[in-house]
Amino acid sequence: MGMTMTQKILASHAGLDFVSPGDLIEAKLDKVLGNDVTTPPAVKVFKDMGANEVFDKERVCLIPDHFTPNKDIKSAELTKCVRCFAREQDLTHYYELGEKGMGIEHVILPENGIVFPGDAMIGADSHTCTYGAVGAFSTGVGSTDLACAMACGETWFRVPEAIKVNLTGKLNKYVTGKDVILYLIGMIGVDGALYKSLEFAGEGVKELSMDARLTICNMAIECGAKNGVFPVDDLTIEFIKRTNPERYAAGDYKVYEADEDAEYCQVIDIDLSKVPFTVALPHLPSNTRNAADVTDIEIHQVVIGSCTNGRYEDMKTAAELFKGKHVKKGIRCIVIPGSQKVYRQCLDEGMLAIFDDAGCVISTPTCGPCLGGHMGILAEGERCVSTTNRNFVGRMGHVKSEVILASVPVAVASACEGHVATPEEA
Repeated sequence: MGMTMTQKILASHAGLDFVSPGDLIEAKLDKVLGNDVTTPPAVKVFKDMGANEVFDKERVCLIPDHFTPNKDIKSAELTKCVRCFAREQDLTHYYELGEKGMGIEHVILPENGIVFPGDAMIGADSHTCTYGAVGAFSTGVGSTDLACAMACGETWFRVPEAIKVNLTGKLNKYVTGKDVILYLIGMIGVDGALYKSLEFAGEGVKELSMDARLTICNMAIECGAKNGVFPVDDLTIEFIKRTNPERYAAGDYKVYEADEDAEYCQVIDIDLSKVPFTVALPHLPSNTRNAADVTDIEIHQVVIGSCTNGRYEDMKTAAELFKGKHVKKGIRCIVIPGSQKVYRQCLDEGMLAIFDDAGCVISTPTCGPCLGGHMGILAEGERCVSTTNRNFVGRMGHVKSEVILASVPVAVASACEGHVATPEEA
């Protein structure tokens, strides 16, 4: 019996020749990640353990992003804790205002080539599963696990079963990776992949950009998956070569491929050409609909950004669709580039001017409204079309507000029309 990609990566990092689903293992970690919400309690546990130094200052990454720039005194104290710990430990990968450029953790790490094929990493944030896009094993944990990992450089896992998602065909114009993952979550439900690995395969993989793959893996957790992972292909290699040429040149990575006789608990076939513009209505990411079937839903706000859709490709698509158009009167549209690097690209290429001409508000890079933090909180009775990843009750503000999850093209069209809309309509 063979192994899946995830099993191979975990076996390697556990120093084992073979692992099976359900095995409990201890695995060494290549990267450990924390943010301004999860790191402060981890720092306390770290110190209560009697730890003095992190296991490797090159491998611990801290990025305050949820409530930054600090929205109040409490968030300022949280960020101060992270900042002081990062400086005390002399961490290489600390990103904040004025230090290497601020932004959202799951945008910053990929664009700086910090995670490579074959890596195993954890992050105290549920959307750490993003990095499976480059052929790594990556999953979210709690603050206590983060503390132990920062001290020891390893953690325990129960090896997950795997679901194979076989992709064929090619996406239609303006249909994106966000539509694909919403479509999949709608098929299997929010617990359809509970503690399982989503392993994407098939000829359709080559039709997906790296940003699309990052978006898809980012939302693997929304159907309960332990991780999502894509095979490494030429596009992956081009990406890591561009984002971290030094590590690429050193050959400091390993490509794992699933064995032909690897076992999967389920196989799901998706023809990309049949994936429609897809939205998730309140209050679950699995409450999906063909966007064309719900165009009568009026909205009050649109958010374009987040760790799911705040990358360069997302901004470029938004600018292309906004050019020559305007946000409908009475609608608030907030555009949030995912990092300072993305923000600068938008500035240099004239995208910010397009957003401004269209009547959008342009925010500094932050998670902001995604988690109900700041920069776009909803009042009672308000409804938002958002490119973020969750639409639970009260997620973006008042418990009687609503969030509709959508792709960037649908969000732009909705902002211009004042209701859920598709690019064809706008």
